[in-house]
Amino acid sequence: MTAVRSVIGRAVENGDGSAAEGRTESGKGRTESGKGPAESEKGRAEPEEGRTESEEGRTESEEERADRQWNELMQEVRVAQTGVQILFGFLLSVAFTPAFGNLSAPDRVIYITTVVLGATATGALIAPVPFHRLVSGRSIKAQAVRWAARLTFLGLFLLIATLTSALFLILRVATHDAFVPWLVGTVVAWYLACWVGLPLWVRHRYTTSPDEAAEGA
Repeated sequence: MTAVRSVIGRAVENGDGSAAEGRTESGKGRTESGKGPAESEKGRAEPEEGRTESEEGRTESEEERADRQWNELMQEVRVAQTGVQILFGFLLSVAFTPAFGNLSAPDRVIYITTVVLGATATGALIAPVPFHRLVSGRSIKAQAVRWAARLTFLGLFLLIATLTSALFLILRVATHDAFVPWLVGTVVAWYLACWVGLPLWVRHRYTTSPDEAAEGA
């Protein structure tokens, strides 16, 4: 009986030890598994290889950034193209009206200048489309975006010149008053304020410089 009790006691002790060891291993496993989500989250927080964080706070590759900038540029160009095409069509039709024959020599010069400006503005604003067609598939989308943006800026500058000249011609023919240059100058100042001054002010007001970002950090 004593031998039997001894054997049973050792068996119980071995069983308790195995259970404790199992619980220890299980706890260790849970601890290691608990590290998984944190490490996973840390991995997700870091940008993938080949992807960088842009100034807008987006994490994207250079190709993705070029595609997004191109789409945004095309949306902006469509707005400008509509206005300049309507204006240019109106200017072309003026030459075929009976009143065109009554224009004085200076007014005809202003009209011709306005038509030429309208034609060049139309060409500059449409230029990004054939530009993209000719360089498509050459893996230079980023460079294409930069050149298309320059052509768009040039087209907008020519559009302001066209609007100024057209407004001057219309008011000159309609009123023949000396205040026409002052009125046209006021309108041009309004164009520059809306198209240049306000965007630059907003850019300066709400853009954080690298030094300010470093101080905030």
